[in-house]
Amino acid sequence: MSTEKTTPADGHSYELTRTLAAPAAQVWRAWTTPDQYAQWAYAAPGSVEMDVRPGGVWKATVVTPDGGRFPLTGSYLEVDENRLLVVGMDVPGKPEPAAMTVELEEREGPHTQIVLRQTCDTAEERDSAEQGSTMLLDSLGAFVTGEAKG
Repeated sequence: MSTEKTTPADGHSYELTRTLAAPAAQVWRAWTTPDQYAQWAYAAPGSVEMDVRPGGVWKATVVTPDGGRFPLTGSYLEVDENRLLVVGMDVPGKPEPAAMTVELEEREGPHTQIVLRQTCDTAEERDSAEQGSTMLLDSLGAFVTGEAKG
């Protein structure tokens, strides 16, 4: 798995690029199937619900390493199977969801290049979101290559 990081000039956006040793369809299923998502995305078993279509909703309860639980909710803003997922994440106190874009591109091997982008309101929010996204991509990469804990 290769890793690349790019932070655009505005300072409140980030972009993470990875190449995973798995076909795009496998990466897509890991990201859009509740039981698979729960295995790599730090979600409590049974807490993940997904209606993967534009306007469909999702929810998951994230479990932190210290045992804290944080319920997350949102909707799917754009869906193009095996290629593009724009996920809206509800943010308390904000009228619009925070959008995270996940692009998949099939490469030879089979490999998949995944590009994750998000724009945040502040540098602090960006840093926190980027750290969380980096952890997710690390875990996703291990999961799709069979290196994840069982």
